[in-house]
Amino acid sequence: MAIADGKADGKGWGIFRLRFFGGGGGGGGGAGSSSSNSSSTLSLSHHRHSRSSGRSQMGQVYGGAAAAPAARRSPGASSISSVARSLLPTRRRLRLDPTSKLYFPYEPGKQVRSAVRIKNTSKSHVAFKFQTTAPKSCFMRPPGGILSPGESIIATVFKFVEQPENNERPLDQKSNVKFKIVSLKVNGPVEYVPELFDEQKDQVSVEQILRVIFLDPDRPCSQMDKLKRQLAEAEAAVEARKKPPEDTGPRIVGEGLVIDEWKERRERYLARQQVEGVDSV
Repeated sequence: MAIADGKADGKGWGIFRLRFFGGGGGGGGGAGSSSSNSSSTLSLSHHRHSRSSGRSQMGQVYGGAAAAPAARRSPGASSISSVARSLLPTRRRLRLDPTSKLYFPYEPGKQVRSAVRIKNTSKSHVAFKFQTTAPKSCFMRPPGGILSPGESIIATVFKFVEQPENNERPLDQKSNVKFKIVSLKVNGPVEYVPELFDEQKDQVSVEQILRVIFLDPDRPCSQMDKLKRQLAEAEAAVEARKKPPEDTGPRIVGEGLVIDEWKERRERYLARQQVEGVDSV
């Protein structure tokens, strides 16, 4: 048969030879093919290993190059974050009423008064202080103090009103005087001294800048009514502070002699016993 002889159809044999070229076709040819295939396989695996190692080295290089700028950016990032924090609005510790204006009755040539309520809305003790652009013609009572959490006070502001110039109408006068209230967080109920703000300048916060607004005292308005109520309340608080505190403890008589209610009762009892003893005799 043609296929059995191997000579009838050369194309079929050629296909078999191509398909089994690496595995058959004689001892010497098979060994040569195996060695060539093995060497090609080793070279291919070595090439792949070289490519993978090259990629890993490039990744390390690029990774190190990317890490270096990141390390160099860390100080800059911290400085940017500090700048961003400085741009954020300061959290206020005090609440003012009025919030941004000081109302004064316009009385030229006289010293007039205004008032502002200051309340500590934080959870710690807060020191506050007044500042003004006209310290010679303005002053505050009190000029500063320390408020406990939730405590409030009405401060009185005094100002001398200048006479109008150039025949100006009274309420056309514009005052450039401004007041500023600053605050400082303190540890506990400490004694107030103005030097507290100089010792901790970086912790001082500006609460509000107050502008001066003149009101016509002969013309009733809500601002004038509110100002009168606040001034009356401030005067009552000042008078209350002037009164000596009521002493509810034991009374001190002389040097070191303490007389309380129990001792008075005991002395009366002893005196009564002595009288009864004399009567019985």
